[in-house]
Amino acid sequence: MQTSDQTNAACEITGARIVIEALHAEGVKHVFGYPGGSVLPLYDEIYKQDYFEHILVRHEQAAVHAADAYARSTGRPGIAIVTSGPGATNAVTGIATAYADSIPIIVFSGQVGTGLIGTDAFQECDTVGITRPCVKHNFLVKDVRELPVVIKKAFYIACSGRPGPVLIDLPKDVQCAKTSFAYPEHVDIPSYRPVLRGHTGQIKKALQVLLAAKRPILYVGGGAVGADAAGLVNQFAGLLNFPVVCTLMGLGAFKGTDPKFLGMVGMHGTYEANMSMQQSDCVMTIGARFDDRVVGNPKDFERVARQVIQIDVDPSSISKCVRTTIPIVGDVKEVLTEFVRLMTENNVRPNPADTEAWRGQIAKWRTKQCLAYRIDPAAAIKPQAVIERVQAKAGPNAYFTTDVGEHQMWAAQYLKLDEPRHWMTSGGLGTMGYGFPAACGACVAHPEAPVVCFTGDGSIQMNIQELGTAKQYGLNPKIFLFNNAYLGMVAVWQRAYYGGRMSQSVMDVQPDFVKLVESYGHIGLRASTYEELDEAIELAFGKYKDELVFVDVHIERTEPVLPMVGPGQGLTEMVLAEED
Repeated sequence: MQTSDQTNAACEITGARIVIEALHAEGVKHVFGYPGGSVLPLYDEIYKQDYFEHILVRHEQAAVHAADAYARSTGRPGIAIVTSGPGATNAVTGIATAYADSIPIIVFSGQVGTGLIGTDAFQECDTVGITRPCVKHNFLVKDVRELPVVIKKAFYIACSGRPGPVLIDLPKDVQCAKTSFAYPEHVDIPSYRPVLRGHTGQIKKALQVLLAAKRPILYVGGGAVGADAAGLVNQFAGLLNFPVVCTLMGLGAFKGTDPKFLGMVGMHGTYEANMSMQQSDCVMTIGARFDDRVVGNPKDFERVARQVIQIDVDPSSISKCVRTTIPIVGDVKEVLTEFVRLMTENNVRPNPADTEAWRGQIAKWRTKQCLAYRIDPAAAIKPQAVIERVQAKAGPNAYFTTDVGEHQMWAAQYLKLDEPRHWMTSGGLGTMGYGFPAACGACVAHPEAPVVCFTGDGSIQMNIQELGTAKQYGLNPKIFLFNNAYLGMVAVWQRAYYGGRMSQSVMDVQPDFVKLVESYGHIGLRASTYEELDEAIELAFGKYKDELVFVDVHIERTEPVLPMVGPGQGLTEMVLAEED
């Protein structure tokens, strides 16, 4: 007959198993990772379970980028597992990328045993210290009994308020230690209680300002996407009938095909978006913070007297770059719900006559057609044409990822995104190497939908090893490489601001990308003419729709991204394409 102590011991499980059971309790279906010595207890439990699928990447940075894109495209937290030492340090770039863009991910990092911490043991590093500046929070678990609550807290912190990455550092002996397991349904963190509902008085005050505005604009950022508030953004804009601009991170939060949409705002924003932003008398800021890529020179932006209404769940973002006159701290979805309720229940709308002159001025700015470009069938391929032709074939349900550089800006300018979470790019950190592993993460999350990755010849080589991951798991993104044998964005700045001195920005040696892709068992195509481009696009989404297709597109080498606002300049100091 068993004693009570023997019965309790039989019910105890290891810390590694606790992680598995906690992930199952949180509804996790996919995990991205790379094993190593300090996480072998956890990986042994992964082998035994059938709750979720583990995706074995080829580099830890890629694991975190894939988890990041999984989160961006689904709204659910992404999960990554890495080992200690170099595994954790390789993951830092991905963690910092997610932190800069407020993406909810949970990273489990292995650590040497608790008795070895601080002894410079093999593959030991201070993961908590290293990641502290680029996580929303991190934990070093030294007692297995704390692990269930720590994991629950990690999910809560990552997904609530302003989302962000959370890291859990797991010493190997904690993974092996046993304890009874009970996963909490809720956690309460007294020092962390995000404000979700906006102040009613501030909302009413802001609404009165909006109704009285003569030159209003709605400025929408990534916070609207993260809060799943796109439907409310479109409804609110419809009630007001105000023009809308989006940040790079906010694309898709407002329908890109709506006549009220003026395009992306900022350094490579459209002429009409930037002029409207600068000349407005009232800016309604929805989940954005006026960063340097948006307003350029804040002092120049503030030369025009205006009311600035700012909705943000993070109080530290209020007035961070531009002075806010009516701050509303709260979740974008909650706050917009209250705005819409007040307008519909009280049947209040702006007087169209008040903004008639403003709409007329915007129409004049639009006549600049700042994104127009010419195609010469006999000349090199224009990158803008690649974006538009790919989207036309990919269809309305496609998901798009990019790396960082010129191709990223062309994609932001020329894609017409009508839905949120179909656009994944590194905005705040500007991480080259993000696009391809992000596409892999999106393919895992949405196996039935087309996934497109736009990348550059510099960016793709930073994580091209993930061709192995894609082959192993049957992932089939369509990759379009904008090949100009330059670090394109660097080269643009060198031409504009450094006397044309191309210091270390020319890619003198490149692989044969088609052969490289084929060596992994994928489909490689090359396009140097428009005819070859159209044929490759047709094959990618037709004959080879169930395969990874990599199209090496040789574009016009010196094509600049225009319009452009130079560093430190105001929004009206734009460089446009040369007029005929």
